[in-house]
Amino acid sequence: MKTNRRPENPSYESVTLEDKKRRWKRILIIDDDPDVTTTFKVGIEDVNNSNNGGDVGIEVYTANDPKTALSEFKLNFYDLLLIDINLPTMNGFELCEKILEIDINVRVCFMSSGEINREALREIYPAISLGCFIRKPVTIDYLINRIKSELD
Repeated sequence: MKTNRRPENPSYESVTLEDKKRRWKRILIIDDDPDVTTTFKVGIEDVNNSNNGGDVGIEVYTANDPKTALSEFKLNFYDLLLIDINLPTMNGFELCEKILEIDINVRVCFMSSGEINREALREIYPAISLGCFIRKPVTIDYLINRIKSELD
């Protein structure tokens, strides 16, 4: 008869589900430029691995098409979204509105290489918080610091 026993590994025993939730954060980067998503993903993962041996940190997911990102979006899965404002087929704000209809608790940072008029955007998209904005180009260190501050 089989029993449902955990492996005989003390480190496994000491990690609870609550610990895992607190220790690992998931972010989704949505940008139509594959070079941007790849660079950000590799940079964040490199810093994760060098700082803590990969035991804790940030899991990075990417999407280059807003419609694909929306159709594959998972409720209560991501802690933070980094969304480029200028996307094909729908802009980042439209995508954000649709995602917030699915998961109202996910945090969002917008990214752009251009200037934005926050007041005008607040009138058009009143339900969206424009608190987190990342201007590209950006260094990986700045990006990680910004992500960490949003996740705290």
